[in-house]
Amino acid sequence: MLGGIEASLRRIAHFDYWSDTVRRSILLDSKADLLVFGMGERPIWEIAQRLNTGESIERLRDVRGTAFSVSAAEAEALSAYPSETVTDGRVLLMPSFEEVKADKKKYALASRMLHYETNPYNARPLIQRDSPRGAGVYFNAPALPLETHEMDELYDLPFNRTPHPQYKDATVPAFETVKHSLVIMRGCFGGCTFCSITEHEGRVIQNRSADSVLRELRTLRRSPDFHGTVSDLGGPTANMYEMRCEDEKYESKCRRLSCVHPGICEHLKTDHGPLIDLMKKVRETEGVKHVFVASGVRTDLVADGERGQEYLRDLTKYHVGGQLSVAPEHVSEETLNLMKKPGIESYDRFAEQFRCASEDAGKDQYLIPYFISGHPGSKLSDMITLALYLKKKGVRPRQVQDFIPTPMSLAATMYHTGLDPLTMKPCYTARGLREKKLQKALLLYWDPEQHELVREALVQARRTDLIGSRPECLVPHGRDPRRPARHAPHAAQSLKAKKPKRRHAHR
Repeated sequence: MLGGIEASLRRIAHFDYWSDTVRRSILLDSKADLLVFGMGERPIWEIAQRLNTGESIERLRDVRGTAFSVSAAEAEALSAYPSETVTDGRVLLMPSFEEVKADKKKYALASRMLHYETNPYNARPLIQRDSPRGAGVYFNAPALPLETHEMDELYDLPFNRTPHPQYKDATVPAFETVKHSLVIMRGCFGGCTFCSITEHEGRVIQNRSADSVLRELRTLRRSPDFHGTVSDLGGPTANMYEMRCEDEKYESKCRRLSCVHPGICEHLKTDHGPLIDLMKKVRETEGVKHVFVASGVRTDLVADGERGQEYLRDLTKYHVGGQLSVAPEHVSEETLNLMKKPGIESYDRFAEQFRCASEDAGKDQYLIPYFISGHPGSKLSDMITLALYLKKKGVRPRQVQDFIPTPMSLAATMYHTGLDPLTMKPCYTARGLREKKLQKALLLYWDPEQHELVREALVQARRTDLIGSRPECLVPHGRDPRRPARHAPHAAQSLKAKKPKRRHAHR
């Protein structure tokens, strides 16, 4: 059996960035019996129980959250006859691997079909064949999300909270950042097109109870290297705890890919009350000195509403270690729409609220905004607008990321096909490495090491008005390579001049 996020995101024919090719399902290349996609606890439990009773692996074809290979004859039969696992009795036939490899529109269509079948309450089974008449892969509907008591049972298992023994005495940097953190939920209903969280964990928020979190905290307190600081209380996002659709009758029919884009759904319950109560219980636990929130805060959930403002007051007063992570990602409206992110005004409003709340708390605290360069939809002109926005706000970002398409994501489809799969309309994509490098340099316009690249980008975008010493300029003029530098001694002379100084310093 295959499992984990790497297999989960490669379960269908997918664009592979590293080889710049479309590859078929990893299940076929691996020749495994089953592929478990998603978080996997429910499928693994069912598979283990059924194997334990003597059932053969070949008979495990109805486990939700799994995929298995089928012959050409089986694919034909499964496509022709209704499925018993869905209410409308349909099995959807996706464009084949050969078709999506040869035709980018077919690739975009397959991507759209997959993403509209991710709600476990109404998703239909899918089949993707190697060729229009060949063998392929059958995908069951996703596994149902875990209930709170099941999440509690999972986190009550006797984990060691240490790296795998194979690392022995080696330090694992990734572990060091999370070893004193507490995960309180999983899933994300944001649906950002560049992100794999929703695709793997699902968009239904699955929560632990406060008692479960406190039990783990007591275990954490017994660790010899725990000195009273919880490094993060969160999950995929910091503030979606116990938020979900107000009624199952809406949730069971919904096919929206995001509950917050283009606006917050009227049926989404965005009450921060349960999270406020949990934060208080954790920080008031004996032996706990600090409880920080390092997970990114979803600003559009905080900006409006009384409980959102109460959450922000508690957050700034008790849970910010000087810096808080947020992810506005861009300023271009077109790019943000393709990302399924709110407009930059949402971030600006939150930033002002955060500043006021921090002042009220008597603390000097800062936001750490994350931005992406090279995302589909983003042109050089858009990145210049972003650089000007950052300069106006006095922001000099150090942690920036250049877009890399992850398998199966909607943004990866945009990158590969040049189409928005949800509308099938063309969207600009920076595919060349040079342009991607120029876009990233614009985020770091303030860094002298990036000035040559920024100048190149500004010349290419015909914005040379932003090169110079005026206040509105992004970078200063560079040296004209056709002219020798003034007062630049010959290299050999320079070395000779430095030798006496070095000898003198040595004495």
